[in-house]
Amino acid sequence: MKILIIEDERSLSDSIVAYLSSEKYLCEQAFTYADARMKVGMYEYDCILLDLMLPGGNGLDILRDIRSRSNPAGVIIVSAKDSLDDKIKGLEIGADDYLAKPFHLAELSMRIYAVIRRKEFSASNILENNGVRIDLREKSVTVNGAPVVLTRSEYDLLLFFIGNKNRVISKSAMAEHLSGEMADMMDSHDFVYTHIKNLKAKLADAGCKDCIRNVYGAGYKWTE
Repeated sequence: MKILIIEDERSLSDSIVAYLSSEKYLCEQAFTYADARMKVGMYEYDCILLDLMLPGGNGLDILRDIRSRSNPAGVIIVSAKDSLDDKIKGLEIGADDYLAKPFHLAELSMRIYAVIRRKEFSASNILENNGVRIDLREKSVTVNGAPVVLTRSEYDLLLFFIGNKNRVISKSAMAEHLSGEMADMMDSHDFVYTHIKNLKAKLADAGCKDCIRNVYGAGYKWTE
């Protein structure tokens, strides 16, 4: 799961990154209005943490831009401006939640989890498909009742596939999902093949075969 943290206070942003990374999220940062606008326009995120007061502009304008693009990312406003007007305006524009500073990082993590679960998996803690059962809270996977141990990248890739079931996903989209903006700097995305190969092998060993199909020249898809 990929998170964009739009926050100009670097120490706070770094603290959020450290905590969420320990929770197995892939985190990216933006410290200015211009940088944030660029990233939300170029990349896809599962959730965006959005401060309102940014160097160069207002976070609410970024929120308007996100929603005008029909961007499905969850957005949590994280701001010291704890006024009712700001909260109402943000929620009216399309924010999914509002958390006032200061806050506990554990609470922020649970807010993020709740938004992503609601957005992508119909508010369920358990995801099941083709005999694969994923406990989103525990980040555990079983196939026909047998536990399957996955790396973080394999787990994220499995969620990405099931969240986009029956849709073809390109190699570049998978590379961006797993590596974020770093994918643009890579000479090739061959590492994606390695993760897919390992994921398919682990699922097949547990009894889930042929769920991930290669679509020649286009990418891969999860087939029900």
